[in-house]
Amino acid sequence: MTTISLTAGAAPRDRIDQAGLLALVGIVAAMQLSIAATQILLGVASLCWLASHLTRSERLEAPPLFWPLVVYAALTLASAGFSLDPRVSFSDCKQLVLLMLIPLVYDFARGGRATTMLSVILTVGAASALVGIVQYGVLNFDNLGRRPQGTLSHWMTYSGTLMLVICATVARLLHAKHGRLWAAFIMPALLVSLMLTQTRGAWIGVAVGVGVVFLTKDFRLTALIPVVVVTAVVLAPEAIRDRAITIFDKNDLTNRDRIAMLQAGVAIVKDYPLTGVGPNQIERIYPNYRVPDAVKATNPHLHNVPMQIAAERGLLALAAWLWFVASAALGLLRLARRTRHRSLAAAGLGALAAMLAAGLTEYNFGDSEFQMLLLVMLTLPFAANRDGGLPS
Repeated sequence: MTTISLTAGAAPRDRIDQAGLLALVGIVAAMQLSIAATQILLGVASLCWLASHLTRSERLEAPPLFWPLVVYAALTLASAGFSLDPRVSFSDCKQLVLLMLIPLVYDFARGGRATTMLSVILTVGAASALVGIVQYGVLNFDNLGRRPQGTLSHWMTYSGTLMLVICATVARLLHAKHGRLWAAFIMPALLVSLMLTQTRGAWIGVAVGVGVVFLTKDFRLTALIPVVVVTAVVLAPEAIRDRAITIFDKNDLTNRDRIAMLQAGVAIVKDYPLTGVGPNQIERIYPNYRVPDAVKATNPHLHNVPMQIAAERGLLALAAWLWFVASAALGLLRLARRTRHRSLAAAGLGALAAMLAAGLTEYNFGDSEFQMLLLVMLTLPFAANRDGGLPS
């Protein structure tokens, strides 16, 4: 673990870096607990980062995955300019500030600090999992209308963050030299809490993400996934077993509605191919494209990440996002082949795969808490590889 300390005799720019590091630790701890606290700390860390770079006259450095997101942000702003309601769309663009997490993590969490950051993520995730279990068992968060949500605002956000933490925990179990006992200790709570959310997309995301993490160690480990899934289904309460069965039910109302949203999305993209309808405009225009099989009269988004980006921001923005995914995957694969930091790289690959799988039925990339955790986990392996960081 990296010791984080402030020294009274440090030079001003070192004190700035220490303040930025502490703010980043706060961000990593708070993003699974409070979006308000996270945003405040993000502002503090960003100011420290800017002051540090101005003091040293340094140019911006970031991992390769950052630059496609810069293009994605620019195309999002262009989409807002051509939006059906530019005022609303530009207001929605404030989420783009979250992309600053990548250079912040890359600078402040370099070397052995990256492993410490992941330890914070796992520990807070474990605490959050316990909250969800208590909500289910004691506070009657035990039905589809009222599911465990931890300290977050919605069960979809909660299940998404648990999904990412589980991928990171498995990566630490398989690859890390230190912290494996703690990872093994918290894993049951994480899995049980995710199961109790009854969020099918996150269940699928975990299966895919953990499968990718297994592949970074030994492909034969993937045989464990169906065993774990069957065991979980057999031991789960009846309501959760019934929920799992609906994954394959074409007549399930939510499944039907997601197919209808995809059909509407295709029609929207045909009419607005370059810049989309604008950020936060799907709900406004959806009734005009709603197909007869749709269940809901309108939807705030299309429950599919690629389709949502294409319809909302245009095909160019989708291309930039796919560039980001490819850049992140290739960079993490290169790091995973090295002897150092394999647990961090495997965690990033698992998180990316889980996001993509779950993102086929949920617009998780548009969820602020989820996106922040994902960006941090994707950047940590690159940050660890700077300055001869300690093994992870």
